Amino acid sequence: MSEHQGSCHCGAIRLTLRDQPEEAGDCDCSLCRRTGGLWHYCSPSLVTVEGDAEGYVQGDCMITTWHCGMCGCTTHWTSIDLEYDRMGVNLRMFNPSLWQDLPRRFIDGASF
Repeated sequence: MSEHQGSCHCGAIRLTLRDQPEEAGDCDCSLCRRTGGLWHYCSPSLVTVEGDAEGYVQGDCMITTWHCGMCGCTTHWTSIDLEYDRMGVNLRMFNPSLWQDLPRRFIDGASF
């Protein structure tokens, strides 16, 4: 199994991804277009987050978006529903060699 290491800009939040992304989700919702997230979706069991990320719950109260309190980078999101076996990891926190050549899947989040 592949393992990839990433972090926010200052290194306070560290991510370990035990999964190999096959595509990158590019969402145009009001939050993603502001944070610049490029998402890999996977089970939370495949990700380790180290450090004290700060959470933000947006209006629909479906997910918590996590960011570094020092440098501000958005690192990942998790579901409010703990039974939902999916999270988003911001691929931009990893070396570009992991994500730069991945196919991009447009996600129309603005229409919801």
